[in-house]
Amino acid sequence: MKKNNNISIVVASDNHYAILIAALLKSIEVNHKTEEHIDFHIIDDGISPKVKEKLSAIADPKMITLKWFKSKEIVPSNIVIPVDNSAFPLTVYMRVFSPYVVDPEVDRLIYLDVDTIVQDDISKLWNIDLGEYTVAAAQDVGKTVDCEWGGIKNYKELGLTADTKYFNSGVLVIDPKKWRAEDLSNQVITALSTHKEYVQLADQYGLNVVLANKWLQLDPKWNWFAFKENENPYLVHFLDIKPIFTSYNSKEVYKDEFYRYLSMTPFKDFKPISGNQRYIRKVINKIKKAFMKI
Repeated sequence: MKKNNNISIVVASDNHYAILIAALLKSIEVNHKTEEHIDFHIIDDGISPKVKEKLSAIADPKMITLKWFKSKEIVPSNIVIPVDNSAFPLTVYMRVFSPYVVDPEVDRLIYLDVDTIVQDDISKLWNIDLGEYTVAAAQDVGKTVDCEWGGIKNYKELGLTADTKYFNSGVLVIDPKKWRAEDLSNQVITALSTHKEYVQLADQYGLNVVLANKWLQLDPKWNWFAFKENENPYLVHFLDIKPIFTSYNSKEVYKDEFYRYLSMTPFKDFKPISGNQRYIRKVINKIKKAFMKI
């Protein structure tokens, strides 16, 4: 059972995608109806002072406290990242270290990708029973490890069966004490380094290798992908092109919801930007990773 009453949420972003935090933060505030206070931890990978000021002005401090952390300060000194050469931003690795962000006495955290909006009370996700599990998550689009484009290509070598369930790492409920005790961050990075020729979807591969058959399955509504229809998703995940781009290609209803929340923030005048910016960021991410390895 959880001992602390505050809901601990962790997100991570660079400056380019920080605007997504605005809609996410407001969606959490609007739909939170219970009494728990929310500690909203932001892992800052280069967010500008101006954007930080705007984000800090969004939530009612009586309900939500923002806590800021520099990305370089939360990665243990014995761990080296990045491991992959993909176009995913370096911030995707931050979820692996999220248990080191919260205070030592915190025994539950929710990690959310910033490209999500919450459509129900976050306390419902917070209060799920983890039982003996360290992590709860929802299945990914590919469902199982034998998925050609996003699973674990070497699953047989790892002793897994083709029907082993594969989770999406964008929404995680974590017991941080167990995570740290099991040294899972190091295990994930080691798995990525050991099997780097098979790595797909960056850290998600490592998480699924280490936690195979050891995670609690969430209701898919708690990580509902925006290209799929659902009348009542609890949380929407913009897994493909984000709604900040003109090239957005998922369901319009979820884009409308994103901008409904954004309109309640200091970013209300934001207009979608060219999809070309998305490709430019991917190139920059790959160059940045290559430079860091050197």
